[in-house]
Amino acid sequence: MAETPLAFEIITFVVLALFFIVDLFIIGRRPHVPSTKECVQHIAFFVVMALIFGGCIWFFAGSKPAIEFYSGWLTEYSLSIDNLFVFVIIMSNFAVPKQIQKYVLSVGITIALIFRGIFILIGAALITRFTWVFFIF
Repeated sequence: MAETPLAFEIITFVVLALFFIVDLFIIGRRPHVPSTKECVQHIAFFVVMALIFGGCIWFFAGSKPAIEFYSGWLTEYSLSIDNLFVFVIIMSNFAVPKQIQKYVLSVGITIALIFRGIFILIGAALITRFTWVFFIF
């Protein structure tokens, strides 16, 4: 298996950060209730970006990592549908106004990603230091 070039990894993180910044601070700057057309455009954009990213992985790292990416992405994408129901329940129970629901959701996802990264690092450090902890996880 070919290793992914460092430049590809750096570009990936930069593009991901740009997507995040644009979503939080530019798109999220103007709170509004999105139309169906706007929602479909966003979904189509990110699906196309994922397909292109998988193609880049295929080009730079080979078919096996690309197929693994596509498999993981498709699995996570289909599993994320149930999260929509949870978000709807949370937003309605806390009576979050529809105009700021996207922003609140974006902030929540940002916090979740930060905590997920922290807990992964802590878990990896614990497993490295104390092998028996692996069996608890």
